[in-house]
Parts: sequence; C-alpha cells; structure tokens
Amino acid sequence: MLPTSARLLRLLSLLQARRYWSGADLAERLEVTDRTLRRDVDRLRALGYPVHSTSGVAGGYQLGAGAALPPLQLDDDEALAVSIGLGTVRTGGVSDIDEAAVRALVKLEQVLPSRLRERADALRAAIVPLQHSARTGVSARLLSALAGACRDHVELRFRYADRSGQASERHVEPLGLVNAGYRWYFVAWDVGRADFRTFRVDRVEGELERGTRFVPRPLPDDGDLRAFVSRSLSTAVYPVQAVVLVHAPLQRVAERVPPSAVSLERIDDRRCRMRGGAHSVAVMAAWLVMLDVDFEVESPPELIEYLALLRARLDRSLAPRPAPAKGSRARRRRS
Repeated sequence: MLPTSARLLRLLSLLQARRYWSGADLAERLEVTDRTLRRDVDRLRALGYPVHSTSGVAGGYQLGAGAALPPLQLDDDEALAVSIGLGTVRTGGVSDIDEAAVRALVKLEQVLPSRLRERADALRAAIVPLQHSARTGVSARLLSALAGACRDHVELRFRYADRSGQASERHVEPLGLVNAGYRWYFVAWDVGRADFRTFRVDRVEGELERGTRFVPRPLPDDGDLRAFVSRSLSTAVYPVQAVVLVHAPLQRVAERVPPSAVSLERIDDRRCRMRGGAHSVAVMAAWLVMLDVDFEVESPPELIEYLALLRARLDRSLAPRPAPAKGSRARRRRS
C-alpha cells in the first residue's frame, strides 16, 4: 500500500479525473480497505477539499466546488495544455488578464518537469498569431523568470539595449512587472545608477543571471508600479513634455489615452491634470485635439504658440470664400 501522502495525492487525482466514483471502485484503484478510504477522504476534507459522499448500495464520492480554489492535480497533458494557454494569452487581445496569466505561469513552470517545459517551449514557438503584435517578441519563459525574481526579491544581471540599440550590462533589484498595452515593462532599482528604472522586457538580451536576495526599497508614487511606469514612459523619454489642465473627469480622460502615453492627476470631480510627452509640439497638439474636451495648456510655451498657429490656420481654412462672378462659368465654357 502507498504511503499516506502519496495515497492522498492519488485519491485527489482520481476524484478530479471523474465526476463520480463508487466507494468500491476507489478502494480497488487505491488498493485499500473501505475504512482506509473513508479516513483518506476525511483527510482531504480537512485540507479544504469539498468531497461529497452518498451512502447506500449506490453510494460513492465526488469532488464538489468549495469556497476557495484548492490545489489541483494535473497529469502531463493537462499541465502542458495549461502552460501553452497561459503562455499564448499574451497575444490573444484579452484585456485585464495578461499579468494574472504570467503569475499563474510562474507558479506552474516552477514545478513543471524539464521534459514538459521543453515541450511547452517548442509548442509556443510553433504557434504564430495571424495578427502581428509586438507582444510576440517577449517569451513566456523570460516573463516567467522576471516575475519569479520579483516575487523572490532576487538580484538580476543582464544585458539591456537602449532605444538606439546600444547594449549595456545592468545589475538590478527587480520589483514588479507591468503590462502597458502591447508592451511589457519591469521596474527595478538599478544598482549601477543608484535610481529606479523602467525597463522594456523585449530589450533584455541573453540569459538572466540570478544573484543574492535583497530587501526591496520603497518605490515612489506610494509604491504604485503602474503610476511609476506611466510617469516614466509619458515624460522622461520624450523631448517635449507638457502639463495640461483638462476640463473633464479623470476617468473619462483615462478611457481615451493609454497609460503609457500620459499620467493623470485628479483635481476635482470635473477636472484633472495631465502630464505627457511627445516627439514634437505638433504631435502633442494632435493628442490634445483628439481628446475632444476643453483644456488649458500650462506648459511649455512652445505648445501654446503652436496651438495659436494651428487655430489661425483653421480659421483661414474655414473662412468663407468669395462667390465667383456672374457669367464667369459661361465664359469659361465658351472658351
């Protein structure tokens, strides 16, 4: 007879594989007596698994739904299917699920046998989405490794390419992953630069080298990773940085701009302050016009001047044109 712990895992696997089992069938599969089977069922219940039982000649056992999700037993094919699904959800266009999928993938791949991990990597590599997206440039394994380092508070060393493609060695203390639209970013304390930095995951080159554990440093923005990444992406990397008072509720504005483009600050129920960056004042002006709400530019002066120029240009294009002189069309036809 199997040891108790191994037998409980086997019993749990059987209960998850079939909707209903008779007591005799389970006892035969486990090679135990009916009394031992009842004790094992009671042990599973004590661990939080809702095992329902019925008595009588046709009595048996079935695993029900509980108040919380208990650990699941997966066979090789099931574990492989879940890993593939979690790894490819990044290209599925499903909102508000990417980061949860990565967290689940970290937990699964931590215990996934090497033979299944290799099969999962091969299958994910063979799956090509019809619509190309920048998401496809980030491997599930890299996301999993980064998420694991963030969870375990382990230092990382890696090569990182900047916007111009110039690579440098980085030594960081990773804090968390953030999904912004079709790109993944992770926030970390850069040891060499003695400051917090936001890194694009698709620019990480080569293998990650894990180091020692560290005590996380307090992050600005009250520890809000999303706010920190939004501020980093919307201002720091652009030559033109603007501050605009928007006469619309923050929630309404947030629905019209991606978090990687601007950071928003609530003023009251009707107004918010927007900070954003762009490569030129013309691009920033176009962004503001597309918001389709009233706004006041607080800075920079160059943006205010450009908007004034744009208004004058629109006024000229909308000005009424003089009507053609009478008879001019007939003279053109005769000529």
